[in-house]
Amino acid sequence: MPNLTKIDFINEIQQLKYESRINGSVYIEILAGDLHRSMGDYPGQNHRMPSCCDAMYDCMDTPKGDIILEKPDKGRGAKLKIRFQGQEDRIGLSL
Repeated sequence: MPNLTKIDFINEIQQLKYESRINGSVYIEILAGDLHRSMGDYPGQNHRMPSCCDAMYDCMDTPKGDIILEKPDKGRGAKLKIRFQGQEDRIGLSL
């Protein structure tokens, strides 16, 4: 999908979180590089990694227990990894 926007990434993150809950997972870990790669344009000259990372941060629910597992020095990059909480007492899923 060309010309990805922050909203595109938010929608994909929400879908992944939903699928994780449906599958009964306690959490889902999302790595920015994997998320962007799965949606297209990464790696490449037209990548939208800053928008991808901003979307990941915006989707966090810290009071619910979402946490940053890995954060690039500048805050945005392929190595950003966030654990989003799902249901309790189930197995985790990592992307």
